[in-house]
Amino acid sequence: MPELGGGLPATVRERARFETFAGVPALVVHPAFASDGGFHGAKAPMLLWMHGRTANKELDPGRFLRLMRAGVATVSVDLPGHGAREDMALQAPERTLEFVEQMAGEIDPIVEAALATGWFDDTRVAIGGMSAGGMATLIRLCRAHSFRAAAVECTTGSFAWQRHRAMFEPQRAARLDPIQHLESWRAIPLLILHNQLDAWVAVDGQREFVEALKARGVSEDVEMHEYGETGAPHEHSGFGRFSADAKDRQTAFLVRHLRA
Repeated sequence: MPELGGGLPATVRERARFETFAGVPALVVHPAFASDGGFHGAKAPMLLWMHGRTANKELDPGRFLRLMRAGVATVSVDLPGHGAREDMALQAPERTLEFVEQMAGEIDPIVEAALATGWFDDTRVAIGGMSAGGMATLIRLCRAHSFRAAAVECTTGSFAWQRHRAMFEPQRAARLDPIQHLESWRAIPLLILHNQLDAWVAVDGQREFVEALKARGVSEDVEMHEYGETGAPHEHSGFGRFSADAKDRQTAFLVRHLRA
């Protein structure tokens, strides 16, 4: 097992382990993990979390720490071509939908392998991600599933709004675009956080996606919160001076829907 590091603060390291689930590297942060390597406690609700393009599974330990202290475990995985799966060519913008599609197909085996450890409550599993990880989340939710809740950040469920960007592949986009495949969408609590000035992923795409959910009558549990100018790079990567607020909102949302 790799040694924990990667800039993780001590408060996270003592409750964290590197694991591999269905061949995918994962960082697991669990309230019942102990510094002696043991598992001392009960099964916990679980969030499967996916980062964005050019990032890695260790990004944003403040998220993991808040959730762990609130009694929610996080399984943060590396997207294809990222982190411990590094392939710089696959990280190119024009290959975004390629690795997003692969990630969406890996979600079920990852969850199955994680639940087999006995560390998590299989009735209280949430899914989420930011940017590309959020796209994989929304794609997966367009098929039958047993997730209790979902949370996405700075992403889109309407790929047409990305038509002008390098990531857009017409054929793959048509196959994956969540807004075009809502027939099997099930109403579960969904938290959407977005920067209004996001230069990479237009907020209008998520607004349109929420309206599409409303039109299908499956939006009663959808919460969308928009931030104004944040100071984040390109108003996309995180939420700048509102970063703590975004993490607190996500933690409160997941506690409300997973620990009830």
